[in-house]
Amino acid sequence: MITTDFVPGSPCWLDLGAPDVRAAASFYGAVLGWDFESIGESEDFEGGMFRKDGKIVAGLGKLTEEGARSAWMIYYSVTDADAATQTVQQTGGTVRVAPMSLDDWGRMAQYSDPQGAQFAVWEPGTNKGVELVDQPGSLSWTELYTTDAASARNFYGTLFGWQFSDMPLPGGAGTYTLITPAGLPEDRMQGGLMQLGKEDLALTGGRPYWHPVFAVEDCDAAVAQVTGNGGSVQMGPVDMEGVGRLAVCLDPANADFVVLAPSES
Repeated sequence: MITTDFVPGSPCWLDLGAPDVRAAASFYGAVLGWDFESIGESEDFEGGMFRKDGKIVAGLGKLTEEGARSAWMIYYSVTDADAATQTVQQTGGTVRVAPMSLDDWGRMAQYSDPQGAQFAVWEPGTNKGVELVDQPGSLSWTELYTTDAASARNFYGTLFGWQFSDMPLPGGAGTYTLITPAGLPEDRMQGGLMQLGKEDLALTGGRPYWHPVFAVEDCDAAVAQVTGNGGSVQMGPVDMEGVGRLAVCLDPANADFVVLAPSES
């Protein structure tokens, strides 16, 4: 489970780059019950925060990178963004945004792993990260689709010290690798990675990618809101034994995410 103590290597923040901020705010408000709080609208910046029950659950900003697709960016907590950047460079990754300070909130950097999956790190200052996780309408899991699981394990294991354990997928569909922060028990699992062929990654033209999983109370109801508000469904809803009922979705700008109604323990 993801918690808000944000140990090194745990997901602590996520934000969405969207071509239309107001449209994205309306969509996720309908699907996940989020409220949008604008923190600036100008020629150079448009964006703000998503809140659920008054607590910050994600950020939203206007997509400005030329040629980039709308997507969720997941940030992992680190104690030193400069040291993380050096490790990324030494292990075959690419620095997309060099470490930079955001006032006294903290420092961030964005990278691509050796296969091209984009992610980010956050060195906390006064802002530790999101305020609500593992509850309906908040982040509950992170997932990587990669073309080389062994390479991904080596890269992220070196960078974050993650612990990995494998489980077979139903019907002989391959192996799913579970991710736990360094030194923590398996009940603190925070995500997974799965190897797919480039032909299965049509959304990004064959490039690996991370996406968030959001907890919901009712998967089918959430899917109805996705399709009823201009989004689409790539897979599901489907029941996964021991996990819950889930669906892989796209918002109206084709940013991907998963909604999951967890199994009752």
